[in-house]
Amino acid sequence: MKRGKSTGIGLKYLLFIVAALAMGCKPHTSSPDLLLTSGSDTLTIITLYSSTTYFIYKGEPMGYEYEMAKSFADSSGLELKVRIADNAARLTEMLQAGEGDLIAYQLPMTTQMKHEVLFCGKEQISPLVLVQRANRGDTLLRDITELLNKEVYVKHNTRQYERMINLDRELGGGILIKDIEKDTVSTDDLIEMVSNGIIPYTVADHTIAQLNRTYYQNINYDLDVSFPQRSSWAVRKEDEHLAQAIDEWARNYQENESYKSIHKRYFERSKHPELENFYGNELSGKGKISPFDSLFRHYGAEVGIDWRLLASVAFQESGFSPTAVAWTGAEGLMGIMPKTAEYLDLEPEERRTAEGSIRTGAIYLNRMRRMFPTIENEEQRMKFALGAYNAGIGHILDARALTEAYGKDKNRWDSNVEEYVRLKSLPEYYNDSIVKHGYLRGSETYNYVRNIFDRWDRYREVAR
Repeated sequence: MKRGKSTGIGLKYLLFIVAALAMGCKPHTSSPDLLLTSGSDTLTIITLYSSTTYFIYKGEPMGYEYEMAKSFADSSGLELKVRIADNAARLTEMLQAGEGDLIAYQLPMTTQMKHEVLFCGKEQISPLVLVQRANRGDTLLRDITELLNKEVYVKHNTRQYERMINLDRELGGGILIKDIEKDTVSTDDLIEMVSNGIIPYTVADHTIAQLNRTYYQNINYDLDVSFPQRSSWAVRKEDEHLAQAIDEWARNYQENESYKSIHKRYFERSKHPELENFYGNELSGKGKISPFDSLFRHYGAEVGIDWRLLASVAFQESGFSPTAVAWTGAEGLMGIMPKTAEYLDLEPEERRTAEGSIRTGAIYLNRMRRMFPTIENEEQRMKFALGAYNAGIGHILDARALTEAYGKDKNRWDSNVEEYVRLKSLPEYYNDSIVKHGYLRGSETYNYVRNIFDRWDRYREVAR
């Protein structure tokens, strides 16, 4: 969006004030044509791809900061447009160049930044925290002095790395800092390693640790290892009316049920389905997998997919619960997204019925399989289909492009495309010019395909 430099509040707004005062009332500053310097009815946000800001999942935009910005835009009668910066430094450059109206990202509130931008919205206070495993029998560190002679794994040249170097100096030395220079490991990966007991400790931003706690219930992040850093959204200095409107919205919104719902989805609700069902993780031992085997058989035969594979997908998505609703909004036995349901003509009342969900899931998985006609090996093609079923076709096409660009086989999932699916959580890869769909929490899709195939193998052993 092109815009000139603001020359004040503008004639349009002055006329509005005069008219409002003549009627004995105050101007309503949240009116769409008064919020933006350009008078546009579209709010353009500038943000980064990440697990907490903005990403595309199964073709739908998501992310905590994105959803909060969308809520503000909706409440102000504005359309929302998203621009993605390559890195944090580009956020303010793009804002000042008029490429967007609002940085919808937690920008550190440094003295320098206060001279450059106008901070607004909900202020976040977030320290760096120690991430440690908290299984029964694990001993938790409660004080930073207990880090002496402990191994702490951090990525090279990051805020976490710099903080551990400084903390080690403050304590007189003794922290065993493990500097991870590999560009194929993310902070999320390090947290997963802590959860699995592969490494003892890592350091993360509090917000990232809080989000990962919804994936790994056995991690603890109670120990701060830095002073809290203040951060918030930001607009240009001249966009005071937009900043005021966002501030007012944020003050009221924190008590709103919509805000609480968004916060709970990203930072409190488990990202794994509740696997409490008739059979749990064990089969009945009588050649039966679930109460819905006849439906899996029927609709599997219709599309030419092994019914036990469909059953494995259903268990992964919902734990065989027809009324399951994932944090993403995916519904029913087969975890069907609302837009997918609409596209495949699944009526709202059918979405949580076993038959409606299984029929739609079978059709959709088969369509994903047909998206890869050049892959001749059927097992490999099904793995691509499952990857697309979980993440969305766009991310799998991105991963194929990366696989080919790095000289590997784009038609083979195992040890080839699955690796670049996993690497799409790293900026070095999702910011590549050949990538069209940005960030993906790739380890989730990587494990999703493997878990479904492993379970399918077990199902084939006991059910015919």
